[in-house]
Amino acid sequence: MLPKFDPANHKACLSVLEDVTTNAKQIQDSVLEAILSRNAKTEYLRGFLKGKFDKQSFKKNLPVITYEDYRSYIDRIANGEPFDIICDRPITVLLVSSGTSGGVPKLIPLTAEDMEQRNSFVSLYRPLPFKQIPPVLFLTRETETASGLPVRTMITCVLKSILTATNVSLLCLLYRERIQISPIEIATCPDTTQSMYCQLLCGLIQRGNVSRLGAPFASSFLKVINFLGDHWSELCSNIRTGRVSDWIKDAQCVSGIGKFLSAPNPELASIIEQECSKKSWEAIVRRLWPNAKCIEAVVTGSMSQYIPMLEFYGGGLPVISLFYGSSECLFGLNINPLSKPCDVSYTTVPSMAYFEFLEVKKDQEDGHDSSVNPVVIDLVDVKVGHDYEPVVTTFSGLYRYRLGDVLRVTGFYNNAPQFHFVGRNKVVLSIDMDKTYEEDLLNAVTDAKLLLEPHDLVLIDFTSRVDFSSYPGHYVLYWELGSKVKDKKLEPKREVLEECCFTVEESLDSVYRKGRKNDKNIGPLEIKVVRRGAFDELMNFFVSRGTSVSQYKTPRSVKNEEALKILEATVVSKSFSRKVPSWELHELHSSR
Repeated sequence: MLPKFDPANHKACLSVLEDVTTNAKQIQDSVLEAILSRNAKTEYLRGFLKGKFDKQSFKKNLPVITYEDYRSYIDRIANGEPFDIICDRPITVLLVSSGTSGGVPKLIPLTAEDMEQRNSFVSLYRPLPFKQIPPVLFLTRETETASGLPVRTMITCVLKSILTATNVSLLCLLYRERIQISPIEIATCPDTTQSMYCQLLCGLIQRGNVSRLGAPFASSFLKVINFLGDHWSELCSNIRTGRVSDWIKDAQCVSGIGKFLSAPNPELASIIEQECSKKSWEAIVRRLWPNAKCIEAVVTGSMSQYIPMLEFYGGGLPVISLFYGSSECLFGLNINPLSKPCDVSYTTVPSMAYFEFLEVKKDQEDGHDSSVNPVVIDLVDVKVGHDYEPVVTTFSGLYRYRLGDVLRVTGFYNNAPQFHFVGRNKVVLSIDMDKTYEEDLLNAVTDAKLLLEPHDLVLIDFTSRVDFSSYPGHYVLYWELGSKVKDKKLEPKREVLEECCFTVEESLDSVYRKGRKNDKNIGPLEIKVVRRGAFDELMNFFVSRGTSVSQYKTPRSVKNEEALKILEATVVSKSFSRKVPSWELHELHSSR
């Protein structure tokens, strides 16, 4: 656990970071010892460890698990059984994950002590170059389990903590400037549309005071920009008249916006209108918020596809990604926030949990994933250049729990490894022997979308599926297109999309290309262009099933039938690859 220290003291924060990274092995051992000794009497640990709670017994007897292996324990707690079946301290809330990676949201246990530890983790940002003001956030309607236990997203937990704070705390320090820009009652409005509108309105009214813009993920920041594109004229009208639109009816929003929209300001409205009405929205963020120093959002893994659009709208503003974490635990900090998005690495904070790793190796010769039954290694034993899936043991009752992410070791800071987030350790598409992982698909689409640039088109978002309705089955990509130029026709020529199909296929591995060309057990790849807003409809579907707007990430593969119906209903054109990708026998031999 992080030691107690003053979060406002930058020297104290740096000292803590230096200590925990220098003494990584000792701290990891003490973290595991603390977790096991505290939770020795829990039903879960007793069942596996049989009274032996040393590190060796832990590694020998405790299985490495997934959420499905652990679900029964979570369900029992949700239904009112005592928390001590997994943890020695009360579970105060169940955190709900986004649910877009696996299709169904997970419920992750959290204690009050662990929440305090996460707050301390956030304080380690303070010595970094930028004064941090939290991004556009949304409170998600919380629910309760049958036993009355709150179910919330992590972001909602943070916002709730601010509302109930009784003295100046770390959260107050971090949110003080944010609250001056957009009142907390607006951010905590459960109606996300009204909340987004009013947060933008506050930001425009105080455009000169905004030093940083952002959102939890790159995709959600772009959704805010698109929302601004749809509502800027109405926002200008509100500023010009000094009166908010009649459809803003939520009491929290009305109260919050009333603190800033108190009088007509036609001069400001004209400035904003002049910028937004230009044909191109290049550098619109810098133009509307001239004193902004950066855009902050997660831009690693599947979010990297959005970097070009962030840079386009940002007009040269640095795009920074400060930390890597999940509902299960917070993991690492980006101690070089001004690094290029493609070079972002996160330095592990060894005191946050006990970390182990499964090495991930993909055997491209036969599609076999050699990460099956791998050896589990400690945090300090990872090797630079290798890929791993993290396995965490937390203070809130998770034991040897697989996160499902793939991290690449880029180096060490003192004795703590630094990781680049690659993506999810998940096969998103497969027909026969081929196994296309999230990273493979993202790289292939990145190559193909370059063909759109000469036509002033950009790829807004995408997902995929396998179509087995005919033989042989084939990959289907759903693409939503946009343009950097207003009123641009969003229907590229068929030959352009056919070339995009071929480029995707050429970028996939040799197992896929062999299946297409030689074995002929994979059909031509298909791109279906969907109408503008289709991916917003997809997001709304997942949100209706319990996903948070702030945490939502577009799934790179869709299997849910209802979600597929939404996508199919929005298709405006279809194109197949008319060429067969190359594959030669020597490719396999040269890769050995």
